[in-house]
Amino acid sequence: MIDIFSAIYKLYPSVVRTTGNIAYDANNNVVVYDTEAVQKYVDDHAYIAKRANEYPPAADYLDAVVKGDQAQIDAYIAACQAVKTKYPKPE
Repeated sequence: MIDIFSAIYKLYPSVVRTTGNIAYDANNNVVVYDTEAVQKYVDDHAYIAKRANEYPPAADYLDAVVKGDQAQIDAYIAACQAVKTKYPKPE
């Protein structure tokens, strides 16, 4: 899951640490960041954790491949596609 702090580090590569809502660079200077941009980044990436929680176990796919069960493989793919449809990637 992408949290506020991960988003700050991603959007502001000069940030090396945070304390509360304050971000600092390597020289211990305060880095001013756009809180709205950081929140948008978090919101835009929320689908990743939601999908991960609902995808079927990868072991189900591997089991189908080992058994050569195309119907089970197709069912696995369909289940994954349903999750992707439920939680679309933002444009």
